[in-house]
Amino acid sequence: MSYETIKVRKLTGGCGAEVLGVDLRQLGNRQWEEVQRAFAEFGVIFFRDQTLEPAEHLAFARRWGPIDINRFFPTVPGHPEIAEVRKEPAQRQNIGGGWHTDHSYDTAPAMGSILLARELPEEGGDTLFASMYGAFDALSDGLKATLRGLKAVHSSKHIFGAEARVYEDPVLKARFRNPEQVGDVVHPVVIRHPLSGREALYVNAAFTVRFDGWSVEDSRPLLDFLYRHAAKPEFTCRFRWRPGSIAFWDNRATWHYAANDYHGERRLMHRITVGGCTLAAAA
Repeated sequence: MSYETIKVRKLTGGCGAEVLGVDLRQLGNRQWEEVQRAFAEFGVIFFRDQTLEPAEHLAFARRWGPIDINRFFPTVPGHPEIAEVRKEPAQRQNIGGGWHTDHSYDTAPAMGSILLARELPEEGGDTLFASMYGAFDALSDGLKATLRGLKAVHSSKHIFGAEARVYEDPVLKARFRNPEQVGDVVHPVVIRHPLSGREALYVNAAFTVRFDGWSVEDSRPLLDFLYRHAAKPEFTCRFRWRPGSIAFWDNRATWHYAANDYHGERRLMHRITVGGCTLAAAA
């Protein structure tokens, strides 16, 4: 696809693109249309040198849809729609340090997440992304047919529940809210993406616990294979943050992974999540 009012530079052949030459505070109608198209095409898009105040961050997010307030994350003071993703110098564990998809544990999973860098370490703290379009396309026809007929159970209990042990750091775990609001939902394993019309794999290692109607034990070999397959380098990209950088990813088409390689330094990000809809099976 060609773009006339923005410059789009792919990061890798597998995933993601930088959108250059735009100021998100004042997107013209034609630029807005092309940014939407880039988002649908690449699954995750990146912006540089943006100086957004919280109100401007929110205004950009609202152009895409209603804000989905995360019921577990702490929020930015004075801005309850903005989640705070923070790691302090004394902490060893970070948030999002494994391949996952935001809000897959919700009945209507989030459309996208808009992450804005506020404070960055001197080095490290990159975010990796993986294309679930590419991962699904590369599977054999037989496995594709099998997966199209399956659904999977996604859960927030083991991550945000009162008895969750994923986060060993008590300071980090204490930031999470509403442990009683956890639960399980069921989604198709292969979805038809509502924007692009493409098929995408929709399971992730953080929140998918088993296939619907299968035991955890029976589900594990196939899920583990899919997790290894989808994280292959040919489906991924790595984004290096700078002050004023923004990553906007489609939770229905990508995974992401926050690298935890900056111990002893502070990293503060502001995340706004755009609400989505019930996911339709590809079949």
